[in-house]
Amino acid sequence: MKKLGLIGFPLGHSFSKKYYLDKFDKEIITDINYDLYSIEDIREFERIFNDQNFYGVNVTIPHKINVLPYLQELSPEAEAIQAVNCIQIKHTPSGPYLKGFNTDVYGFKESLKPLLEEQHTKALILGNGGAAKAVEYALNELGINYKFVSRNKSENNLIYSELDADILNEHYIIINCSPVGTFPNIEDAPNIPYQYIGNKHLLYDLVYNPAETAFLKKGKNNGAKIKNGLEMLELQAEKNWEIWNEL
Repeated sequence: MKKLGLIGFPLGHSFSKKYYLDKFDKEIITDINYDLYSIEDIREFERIFNDQNFYGVNVTIPHKINVLPYLQELSPEAEAIQAVNCIQIKHTPSGPYLKGFNTDVYGFKESLKPLLEEQHTKALILGNGGAAKAVEYALNELGINYKFVSRNKSENNLIYSELDADILNEHYIIINCSPVGTFPNIEDAPNIPYQYIGNKHLLYDLVYNPAETAFLKKGKNNGAKIKNGLEMLELQAEKNWEIWNEL
């Protein structure tokens, strides 16, 4: 039986496992399994990719970066971001050949594109972790200018206390790449001046649980267009499937 799976630590509820098992059932895809592999030490990954039945894995925290030394090749976006969430495994006579991808870029970009209007030329990216790097790459591909907003000041970013009416009236896309507002902390929201958000704004939250975060609710109440991260996950999951099944 062919094997796919998710590596990370710790692994609780997994969107990926349910998504792929449902997909296999719905599309009558047989002789393949998708499972969770909770590995604390990245060296445990070796037994997975040396298994001839494995031909692909997803990667989540904390291994998106420390898996890189095991990879023979990176796609352009993974090379630029220096983080992967999808690995294609090909078994060759000389051993397993691993190529890393970052399909978060594809998922975010394709889910954002249908929402864009003429005023959506500048964005604020809330947070500066790995997810923010994927969003940054996608915005560059779309030709959208951006600024990072985080808690600590640096040369290349704003801090939350600097956000005012002028900045929000210049940046009509606001993307939450932080975990703020994720279940169970559903009352929490990024500390931005929501009173300056209006019907020209697009608020995008990478969080998908709950489906409508406090960040999105506050935006919607002011007339903004809103989007959560579920479609992004679904699109990247389908992109993973496409990558794993390339000949």
